[in-house]
Amino acid sequence: MIYYDLIRSNRKTIALYVRNDGKENYIEVRAPLRMPKRDIDRFIASKERWITDRMARLSEQSANRRLFSLDYGVLITYRGKQYPIAQKEGRSAGFDERFYMPPNLQSDQIKHTCVQIYRKLAKRDLTEKSFHYAKLLRVTPSAVRVNGAKTRWGSCSAKKSVNFSWRLILADDEVIDYVVVHELAHLIEMNHSERFWAIVRGVFPDYRERRKRLRELYKRLADEDWD
Repeated sequence: MIYYDLIRSNRKTIALYVRNDGKENYIEVRAPLRMPKRDIDRFIASKERWITDRMARLSEQSANRRLFSLDYGVLITYRGKQYPIAQKEGRSAGFDERFYMPPNLQSDQIKHTCVQIYRKLAKRDLTEKSFHYAKLLRVTPSAVRVNGAKTRWGSCSAKKSVNFSWRLILADDEVIDYVVVHELAHLIEMNHSERFWAIVRGVFPDYRERRKRLRELYKRLADEDWD
């Protein structure tokens, strides 16, 4: 017997999710309002192997995140390359081929400081890249914003602002550029139609390979606790 949380709504298809709330794994099923319970149970039973594998992966991720910590001397990634976390006398923090910060910080303080540095670097670099490619695509974003999104690398609003997760700055430049162009292309096509992908492909014919590397980064970050 597989236990799950059932959420019914005015939808046409059934969907299955295995989630972790930070303490334990659980199964969430979203189903149409009138779908018989026996059909839902049959569907869940058919996915038992996938559920088992997914729960094992989430448990592994949870364990890795609990073990994740930062200290002076540790190498962390910026634009696809690794740089050390270093102590520097005084109260300032920043980046100069190293992530420098005051001495004697605890692990959580070091992580918090690294995130603040990443945010500043992301705002600077992603703004620069956005306006570079905006000129190439002949579009004008109303703003370039950096946020703390965990599941979306970027987005484009109806008001024509492009938004990026600071986590994107960990990717290498080719992958970053792909995401930037992807979001700017939405200023022309607010969908993922063939015309949209033609715009992206026109700038980066190898966008599929870049997108694959982005997914690999996502999997890596799932094992790291940057919150």
